Amino acid sequence: MDEILKKTEEKMMSSIEALENRFTNVRAGRANPAMLDGVMVEYYGVPTPIKSLATISVPEARQLSIKPYDRSCLSAIEKAIFEANLGVTPNNNGEVVFIVIPPLTEDRRKELVKQVKELAEEAKISLRNIRQDANHSIESLELSEDEEKIGEEKVQDLIHEYNKIIDDKLKDKEKDLMTL
Repeated sequence: MDEILKKTEEKMMSSIEALENRFTNVRAGRANPAMLDGVMVEYYGVPTPIKSLATISVPEARQLSIKPYDRSCLSAIEKAIFEANLGVTPNNNGEVVFIVIPPLTEDRRKELVKQVKELAEEAKISLRNIRQDANHSIESLELSEDEEKIGEEKVQDLIHEYNKIIDDKLKDKEKDLMTL
């Protein structure tokens, strides 16, 4: 039973980490190299992470600079960023791709908050699935009814704890997005 609870908590922790990673991709009007983490560039026919093809830096608060190791993939990088639908338009000067992060409008902020809420809800669904798996594992142990009930209650306590963590992270991200 302790083993099941331990594995359940580890899975819940990884759900929280995944949520944090997804939150970093939701930008708050500032340049952040992490916003390009999910961008895959078609490089010689193989989808390749942009970080493997270029150096990404932040020369100014609202600007990203992407300098490819191989200049021939400059247009492929630009195309991949454009197709990633990040809400930014890449430009290049023949050597470097620049992304200027526009200041967020009120509507865009609300849109991003909605997106963040959806991500938080997905994380909660993930937690519920983990709980369901844990409860099935507990039932398969063929314990007494009382022990089974205690195990399920412990899993439920974990759910409450991790749902609260998600809610706190959501509040922080919302505040970050709505702050000018």
